[in-house]
Amino acid sequence: MTDPTPADLTAAPPAPAHAPHAEGRAARFSRFLSRDTTGGLLLLAATVLALVLANSPAGSFYAAVRDVSFGPEALHLHLSVGTWAADGLLAIFFFVVGLELKQEFVAGSLRDPRVAVLPIAAAVGGVALPALIFTLVNLGAGPDALQGWAIPAATDIAFAVAVIAVVGKRLPPALRTFLLTLAVVDDLIAITIIAVFYTAGIAFVPLLLALLPLAAFAVLVRRGVRAWWLLIPLGVVAWALVHASGVHATIAGVLLGLLVPAVATARAGVTHVSPDGHEVRHPLTHHFAERWSPVSSGVAVPIFAFFSAGVTVGGFGGLVESLSDSVAIGIVVALVLGKSIGITGASLLVTRLPGIRLDPSLRWGDVLGLSFVAGIGFTVSLLVGELAYGTGSEQDDVVKVGVLVGSLVSALIGGTILAVRGRARARLDA
Repeated sequence: MTDPTPADLTAAPPAPAHAPHAEGRAARFSRFLSRDTTGGLLLLAATVLALVLANSPAGSFYAAVRDVSFGPEALHLHLSVGTWAADGLLAIFFFVVGLELKQEFVAGSLRDPRVAVLPIAAAVGGVALPALIFTLVNLGAGPDALQGWAIPAATDIAFAVAVIAVVGKRLPPALRTFLLTLAVVDDLIAITIIAVFYTAGIAFVPLLLALLPLAAFAVLVRRGVRAWWLLIPLGVVAWALVHASGVHATIAGVLLGLLVPAVATARAGVTHVSPDGHEVRHPLTHHFAERWSPVSSGVAVPIFAFFSAGVTVGGFGGLVESLSDSVAIGIVVALVLGKSIGITGASLLVTRLPGIRLDPSLRWGDVLGLSFVAGIGFTVSLLVGELAYGTGSEQDDVVKVGVLVGSLVSALIGGTILAVRGRARARLDA
């Protein structure tokens, strides 16, 4: 018998095989939080609660809680509660996005260029045209207003998928796959925009030091290590160093997600037993996504929304005043029309290429409805607005009104189109 190697001592043991009926309460609750509709409803509830509190007698208390600062100043981490939510908790959301990106590019729909080119083109069109529209609307408003050009570029996955789940039950599964793939590419573009255009200055020493915990994390996950007491501290250190460097700290979450292996191996993978009794080997991207998606959709994103969406509207007159600002006009028009025209137009153009076509189960009416739903640009749009104009600034409140109104209009139009399409398909199948 040979002595155990260091890898044997640090690697996590294989996950026990669980029968489907042996699922505990924690697992059922985790699955509940992972549902498409649950994440969207929690996000909606947090947004509504923030708006109600901000526009009620408790508004000053809400603002005071959001602006309370804590954390070690020496580590550049003396941050307000709102900033902790945006820079800290939202890093969990971006970690899950990183896992999804890795899975899609290595083993998912983005692996095959012929299949990937359509949603990629749609995502690019859905980013470029909204940014162009916002810029054109704000050309005469001065350079400060133009800083928010990327606000309408992002699609909120949680809200968009929740809308599809509610109104698109009779629509083909390919529609949800198309939206998810588009949203993943959309997030990749948004992440790149944040890293390149919304980083004021870079401190290279902490950025280089961040490579050490990132490298250690990569080595451990490739060796199949899943121990939280090893991986979470490394992730926190990497996040803190990236934050100290001046690069937005959520980028650390994306990098950590991209480092997780997306192909199951004898060492790096988790074995589960399917309902029919067969053993299935899942990659660590799948395993970590199962663990962290409920935390992201059920905790991190709703808390971020609660502290970011609380804008004091000031009644109907205040709403009209905010919507008369060119920044809000640019956001609303870009989310509603820019996203829909950009996604549908780019899809139509790219399908004219040889070998590129829409999924046979989809029709262009489905894509049009989806393109409006993709105009729900909440989480990342609010984040970019804070980066562009500063948290708590007057323009930041205008951004929130524009994002909320634009997202609501997009959701209503897209949801209506998809509901009509679903009923039409149901009549044909009857």
